Amino acid sequence: MTTPSFSQLVGRLIEVMGQQMSAVREIPEGLLLKTDDGFLYAFLEDPTRVSLADVQKLVTEAGETAQRLAVLTPGHLPLALTQAILERRGTVVEHARFQELARGLGLEEYLGEEPRPTLETPRRRLLPSAQQLDEIMRRGRSWLDWGVPSLALRFFRQALSLKPEFTPARIGIGRSLLALGLTDDADRAFGEVLAVHPEDVEARIGEAAVLGAKGRVDEEISLYRKLLDEAPDRADVRANLVAALVAENNWSVAKGEIETMVRATPEDPKVRFLRAAALLKTGHAAEGEKERSQSRLLGLTFEQECALSDHLSLPRPERPPEVPGAAPPPTPAAPVARPKPIRKPAKRAAKTPARQRKAK
Repeated sequence: MTTPSFSQLVGRLIEVMGQQMSAVREIPEGLLLKTDDGFLYAFLEDPTRVSLADVQKLVTEAGETAQRLAVLTPGHLPLALTQAILERRGTVVEHARFQELARGLGLEEYLGEEPRPTLETPRRRLLPSAQQLDEIMRRGRSWLDWGVPSLALRFFRQALSLKPEFTPARIGIGRSLLALGLTDDADRAFGEVLAVHPEDVEARIGEAAVLGAKGRVDEEISLYRKLLDEAPDRADVRANLVAALVAENNWSVAKGEIETMVRATPEDPKVRFLRAAALLKTGHAAEGEKERSQSRLLGLTFEQECALSDHLSLPRPERPPEVPGAAPPPTPAAPVARPKPIRKPAKRAAKTPARQRKAK
């Protein structure tokens, strides 16, 4: 049985996120909500009192679309329960990330914090406020970057409902669906954009990523190279090309593309870490460790390094000594993973799937 304050928080989350509910019911220590597009959201007030059987029941109810299951809780979900959800490609938003979600939606008062000042807006508008649309898109992109595409999808769809012709929202929907592994749905989303804007680069990037997710990696890489021939300075295209090469364990070719990225943005700590990974993977251990240290000097956090290390199958760093009295920094999620391709066993080296859960 949930407390009135938690039920109120869930209600506000649903309202602000623009959810369209088709069913709501109580479950042990929480509420289960089903959206009209088939997503299941389980809000757990005290996850320590939830059993593995309870979680397995949720996963079973999600069925073949278990990647549409998201479990949200202000507490810490026990590891065994988290693993049961992640093994079926579900999403877990717990503790710091749950609090960040509430703050991002302007619900600090439910966390016992002072609310941030907001700008007053007129009660009626004939067109959606540009500021409101920008805020919704910012939330969607943030959650996609945090590795929670099921929440990102909600915001992008909310933006699209405000402005149906808004191409960035359709692109965000496609990227979210792709990150969830719903490749056919993602393909349709990108196709809707390309039908109106056939030269849209972001939609063409999405189209290429869908090819890779379906196991047509050579076609994916070819399309990225075609895009780079047309626009050599597009860093996002090159980053996706690198991701495709890394996913195929083709580090020798990826290394050359990464060097181009470093020349363009030498102060980016994540790009420098990627260069360190390329050096380590191609047998240049000393240079790789030196570059890894440089990425830390440029601002790469311990949590980010752990997430990137897991994603690239590198050993995790040792946790630095804590400063007495300092609050621990929030832990970001791992980067949005390329969905596991649908392909026959290849002769290439086996890939390690990207972790879907944030580094602890």
